[in-house]
Amino acid sequence: MSRPNPVSGVPAGVLVVDKAPDMTSHDVVAIARRSLGTKKIGHCGTLDPMATGLLMLVVERATKIQDLLMSEDKEYQGTLTLGVSTTTQDRQGEPVEEKEVPAFSTEQIDAAFGEFTGNFEQIPPMVSAIKKDGVPLYKLARKGQEVKRDPRPVYVNEYEISRVELPEVDFRVECSKGFYVRTYAHDIGQSLGCGAHLSALRRVRSGRFTLERAITVDTLKTAPREDLFKSIISLAEISLMRGA
Repeated sequence: MSRPNPVSGVPAGVLVVDKAPDMTSHDVVAIARRSLGTKKIGHCGTLDPMATGLLMLVVERATKIQDLLMSEDKEYQGTLTLGVSTTTQDRQGEPVEEKEVPAFSTEQIDAAFGEFTGNFEQIPPMVSAIKKDGVPLYKLARKGQEVKRDPRPVYVNEYEISRVELPEVDFRVECSKGFYVRTYAHDIGQSLGCGAHLSALRRVRSGRFTLERAITVDTLKTAPREDLFKSIISLAEISLMRGA
């Protein structure tokens, strides 16, 4: 794969991409580097391969505010499937336990979601980028190893249940950075006593950034470079958006 030729005049800022399924966040960064002609690109907040939606790419000098942008609240739309727990807490893992799903009422499901609001702690999943003695947990998980993970403080500002067709439940959640939605789905399943896994996920907001100005991965691959430059949200506009 050829490396991008450095291009003078690449604007600094944030390019919002609507990530397609079955690709990693790093795949999107690699495409952007070739399409924009610069190596100085990072992303704000990893999306798992099965997930879609908002992925913020920081370009050129915007890489200096990457941590600042990543620290903001996120909003997701997702689906959890009751009755099956998996090794990864999502549909990409292997089933580890299957249970019959009782005929839960919407009120019972809402009560389980309600247990995970405000401030609480999550135990990060083994399949995550968190490091143990310098090694990412997902690499240990691939070797069949499981290590003790310390609970991490997170919070949920708001949630909404939009569809209940057992065993599936559609929901929306506004949460803190470092929040694992698949762990959220898993824990709700444990609360209900039948287990669950995350079967669909879409990020729709990060801080003040939404999908309204997002470009698709296909556009990122094929659009003229000048058009892509116009899609980059400038540092000046970002400062105004954030009220800085």
